[in-house]
Amino acid sequence: MDDVPLAYHITFGTYGTRLHGDPRGTIDRSMNRPGDPIVGADPAPWLRESRAMRFPPVVLTPDQRRFVEAAVPEVCTKGGWTHLASSAGEDHAHVLLSTAAHGAAVRRWLKRWLGERLSARWPLSDGQTWWAEGGSVKWVWKADYFDNVYEYIRAQRATP
Repeated sequence: MDDVPLAYHITFGTYGTRLHGDPRGTIDRSMNRPGDPIVGADPAPWLRESRAMRFPPVVLTPDQRRFVEAAVPEVCTKGGWTHLASSAGEDHAHVLLSTAAHGAAVRRWLKRWLGERLSARWPLSDGQTWWAEGGSVKWVWKADYFDNVYEYIRAQRATP
């Protein structure tokens, strides 16, 4: 099919670590296209979202980061996707994979299955989650962009 990208660059954060209004900048559903500005620091939405949190933010430990990086290829196999690269930071994960499936659906399943694997090893409280809502799915159409994303993700790995 001509409308299948080379890959998807999927990024998602951990629960509560980057709320709207965060000084590091955020995006939202209405401002998430290439060239759209990043939403800067704004204490009002940050305070509103922080007060609505039911649990403390999730910050991945070094062991959890390595665990995520080891689990992503297995999760990709389960989903029928081809794992190309992945990395896990304290507050987010990046995955580069190829599939003919829709990227947003892949992101949802990826987060669910990774969360299940993490919870089997590090149980959470009832109702608690590892991942923030949403995330980013960028379609990778060109080889030069693919190469840049691949190297960016590999450079951020917790494990060499």
